[in-house]
Amino acid sequence: MKVVTSPEEIQILAQKYRSQGLLIGLVPTMGWFHEGHLSLMRRARQSVDRVIVSLFINPMQFGPGEDLDNYPYDLKRDCRLAEEVGVDIIFAPDKGSMYPEGFATTVSVSGLTSSLCGASRPGHFDGVTTVVAKLFNLTLPHLAVFGEKDFQQLAVIRRMVEDLDFPIDIIGHPIVREKNGLAMSSRNTYLQKDEIPAALSLSLSITAVKNAIKNNSGQTITPAVLKDIACQIVTEHPECEIDYIEIVDKTTLQVCTHLSEQSLLVMAVKINKRIRLIDNSLLMES
Repeated sequence: MKVVTSPEEIQILAQKYRSQGLLIGLVPTMGWFHEGHLSLMRRARQSVDRVIVSLFINPMQFGPGEDLDNYPYDLKRDCRLAEEVGVDIIFAPDKGSMYPEGFATTVSVSGLTSSLCGASRPGHFDGVTTVVAKLFNLTLPHLAVFGEKDFQQLAVIRRMVEDLDFPIDIIGHPIVREKNGLAMSSRNTYLQKDEIPAALSLSLSITAVKNAIKNNSGQTITPAVLKDIACQIVTEHPECEIDYIEIVDKTTLQVCTHLSEQSLLVMAVKINKRIRLIDNSLLMES
């Protein structure tokens, strides 16, 4: 496995692969790999000849007071894990090479970014779409794999790719969970042992909402009632502060007025004001 830090070098390599008729897959990450990340890499490996994993803690997507300075980072560790699952290249640029002096361009997607994480983290998605657009241009992938845990991010990236005519297939990969149900996240490393029950309230609320739907088979149950069920479970833990809990259409991200196969329960919760966790699930999966 090769580690590349130069944007110029990764683009030359990508152009070489394409000239050889090789298919390229990209997995964009901010590092501190866990099984969720590794599952994305394995998924890419199934479909392409060369897998490139970007590892860049993107300052543009962090707001004031967020955890940019404390975000976990260990390049040596991550390289070992990536190599074990068959990654060909780790692209690990530094901030100066991605955003050199005079950098003045932002890629912005409107509409889909106005609610949920976009509402509570102003500018976040502009940072995401800008860096992902750069990564697409540098690595020239035929496909890119993103985790469905960041469901709004996935929807935004798909919109950007469609609107800007990127010739890239965007693949969403299911959430990977710990044995206790907690959605895997690099930020889970911040959790203290006594904060685990509060963190688990997210996945437990998803289970409770799905059970409520099953138990009301044949009867009308509204998204508002289901949202209340989730909120009650989360707020049983004083450590939890709800950023948002909503039931939305999985394509438009608009709040649902009735349940359908498109209905997605999405949530963001802060634990002790330090750790922001997100989770989601389709509610009427076949």
